[in-house]
Amino acid sequence: MSRELCFSTAIELARRIRSREVSVTEVVQAHLAQIERVNPKVNAIVTLTAERALAEAREKDAALARGAAAGPLFGLPVAHKDLVPTRGIRTTYGSRIYRDHVPDQDALLVERLRGAGAITFGKTNTPEFGAGSQTFNEVFGRTLNPYDLAKTCGGSSGGAAVALACGMVPIADGSDTGGSLRNPASFCNVLGLRGAVGRVPPWPTDAPWGTLHVPGAMARTVADLALMLSVMAGPDRRSPIAIAEPGDRFRGDLGRDFKGVRIAWSRDLGGLPVDRRVTKVLDGQRATFEALGCHVEDGEPDFTDARHVFQVQRALSFAARYGPLLAQHRHQMKDTVIWNTEEGLQLTAREIGEAEVQRARLYHRVREFMERHEFLLIPAAQVPPFDVSQPYVTEINGTRLPTYIDWMRVCSDITVTGLPALSIPAGFTDDGLPVGLQIVGRHQDEWGVLQLAHAFERATGFHRRRPPVAD
Repeated sequence: MSRELCFSTAIELARRIRSREVSVTEVVQAHLAQIERVNPKVNAIVTLTAERALAEAREKDAALARGAAAGPLFGLPVAHKDLVPTRGIRTTYGSRIYRDHVPDQDALLVERLRGAGAITFGKTNTPEFGAGSQTFNEVFGRTLNPYDLAKTCGGSSGGAAVALACGMVPIADGSDTGGSLRNPASFCNVLGLRGAVGRVPPWPTDAPWGTLHVPGAMARTVADLALMLSVMAGPDRRSPIAIAEPGDRFRGDLGRDFKGVRIAWSRDLGGLPVDRRVTKVLDGQRATFEALGCHVEDGEPDFTDARHVFQVQRALSFAARYGPLLAQHRHQMKDTVIWNTEEGLQLTAREIGEAEVQRARLYHRVREFMERHEFLLIPAAQVPPFDVSQPYVTEINGTRLPTYIDWMRVCSDITVTGLPALSIPAGFTDDGLPVGLQIVGRHQDEWGVLQLAHAFERATGFHRRRPPVAD
C-alpha cells in the first residue's frame, strides 16, 4: 500500500484523497517512509519538515471530514528547490554563506502550490547558487543518480528530479537558466518543463525583468506536469513580465491528433557535439513520431551567436546577483561562480548591447523557422549521466569544451530564444542510464508541447521504469 501510494500519479492521488479512499495522513506517512528508506542513499531532500507535514495532513483530513473544498493539489506532498525562499524553512541556495538562512517570506510559486492544497515536505538539493548542471555543494554534498549511484543526477534541479524518480514526492518545483529543469529530468527519467518567460512569474527576485531564469514544474507524467503548471502559472502584479493568461487552461484534455503536423528533427542542433550513446537512443524514437502521424524532417534554425548571447547575459546576471557577495565572501564561493561573476564584471556596454542585437536577430530566425515547423525535437542533454565526482563535462566525442557550461548548449541555446521546452523520458543507454528528448514549441505554446509529449509518453511508456534503489 505504501509503495503503491508513492508511485501513484499526482492526479490519481488527488482523486483518491478527494473521494476519501485514502487519507492525507496516509499519503504523507507513506512518502515520509519512502524518504526515510531511500533518501540516505541518494541525498535528494536536504531539509525535511516531517512533523510540520504530518500536522498539516491531520488538519486537511479534518477539513475533508467537514466537507471543506479541496484545491487541485489537496494533500499532495511537494518539495521545493533550495533556491526557492520558504518562510520559516531553511533555504541555503547551496551556499556556505547562507548555511543557516531562514527566509521570512514564501516565493510566489510556494504560495500558489500551498494555496492549491499541496503540503511542503522540505527542500531539495541544488548546486551552489544553482550554478552548473551537476548537483553538489559544500553544505549538503552530492546528490546521486538513482539509476546508478556512481553517476550524477544532473542539475541544478537535481534533488527535485531524484526525489521524483524515487517516489519521495509526486511533484516538485525547479528552475531553469541554461537547462536546470531539462538536464536533471533527462538524467533521472522524469519530466521538466521550461515554460515561456513569465508563464510562472518569478518572485521574489532582484531582476524582475530578467528573461533567462524561469521557475518551473517537474513530475513523473505529462498529465501531472500540466496539473502542476495550471497552479503555478498565471499573472501577478509583483512580476512585470508575467503572462496574463490564467493557469487553469492547462487542465484541459491533452489528447490531440498529430496527423500531418510538421516537426523538425535535429540530432545535434546544427553541429554541437553529442555523445554517441545519446544519439543512438534518440535515433530509435524518430519512428514513434512518424507513427503518430507527424511529418518529420531533418533541420534546425540557424543558432549563430546563441552561445555568445547566453554567455554574455548569464555573466551579466551573475555580476548583478553575486558581485556584492564576491567582495566580502570570495573564500566561501566555488570557483565557477567566481569565474562567471568576474566575467560579468568585465563586460563592456558595447558587448552587452551587441549581445542584445544578436539575440533579436536570433529570435526572428527561429520564429520564421518555427512558422514552418510546429515543433523542434533535439536531445535534452548532450551526454548521458557521468561520474558524480566530475564537476562538469570537459569534452564530448574528443571535442574540448571551453567553459563549465558549454556541455549544456543544447539547452542554453534554446533558453535565449524564449521558447518553451520540455524534457521527456526517451529511453536508456545500453548500461541502463536514462536519456531525455527535448520538445521545443512555438512562442508561449506550452500547451502544444505538453500535448505532443503526452502522445509520445502514451506511445512509449519509458517513464514507468523505476530506479532500482527506489524499489
